[in-house]
Amino acid sequence: MTMNAEVKQILDKVMHLPALDRAVVAERLLSSLDTPDPAIDTLWAEEAEARIDAYERGEMETISAEDVLRKYEQR
Repeated sequence: MTMNAEVKQILDKVMHLPALDRAVVAERLLSSLDTPDPAIDTLWAEEAEARIDAYERGEMETISAEDVLRKYEQR
């Protein structure tokens, strides 16, 4: 990806900041890219409700967080 001169200049300045300040800049940049989509939020809410309903009907089993983490720690 090519950067224009202004972007390069900004990036050079940011890279010389202390780590905590760079983290703040990174967070602000990332959050500026994350624009909520009400349609997707609605779909996720419906999915969550469907999973809760399936669990309550006994159609879905749960897995403890400990078991999930243990699985990935063994890798």
